[in-house]
Amino acid sequence: MFKDLEAQLGHQFIQTDLLRTALTHRSYHFENRTKSGGHFERLEFLGDAVLDLVLSEALMSRFPDVDEGSLSKWRASLVNESTLGEIARDMNLGKYLYLGKSEELGRENARPRLLASALEALLAAVYLDGGLDPARSMIGRLFAGRLSQLDGTNQYATDFKTRLQEWSQKNLHTVPEYRLLSSQGPEHAKIFRYEVLLSGKKMGCGEGNSRKAAEQDAARSALGSIDNRTLGAIDNKSGSKKTSYAPGTTPSDRSGELQ
Repeated sequence: MFKDLEAQLGHQFIQTDLLRTALTHRSYHFENRTKSGGHFERLEFLGDAVLDLVLSEALMSRFPDVDEGSLSKWRASLVNESTLGEIARDMNLGKYLYLGKSEELGRENARPRLLASALEALLAAVYLDGGLDPARSMIGRLFAGRLSQLDGTNQYATDFKTRLQEWSQKNLHTVPEYRLLSSQGPEHAKIFRYEVLLSGKKMGCGEGNSRKAAEQDAARSALGSIDNRTLGAIDNKSGSKKTSYAPGTTPSDRSGELQ
């Protein structure tokens, strides 16, 4: 049942019950106590620590001249809920999860928080089943593209709010406006959703388990959506006739998308 998932992970489990637990959401566990061996929240705790360790090691190895403050920001951008959720979605991890009735309804569009938690639990299961080496290999494969995009000469590459503000001040002579859309969940596990506007135009949305994280995610979304057509619409609204380009692009790069 899990052969294709194990192939993606690059690890064949000896303790298959460990894999099943890593894929079991608490909603399924509490609805099926007689046949469920547990849920993934304890594994998520361990997976978070293993992920921090391996990515810290990778960042220090790749960027020997970058200071610890920048390395910490990069690591935070790699292990945040949004990034982990994207990686899990790319793996189609949602289809393997054991979900209760309430979560099953949203399986096709599973929440980033749920997917991120399951991915961390899965990483912990690989670590417990095979040790640090297979866990390190798994992380290396899953994060290879994102690690390769980091630029040691551009240490604020993942501070999306700063990048968006500097760009908007330079090109539109204004600053981004962040608006809270919603906050849902219990006090200890709230999910915040924010939108960001430039010159009154909505440019992106984001979510996170804190207001700051949600604003960063919204800024990241806005930077990714910036292209010539969008900028033209903003310029017209603000009365500017100039052509602007997103950070890191040139007039020859018509897509304007950040790399």
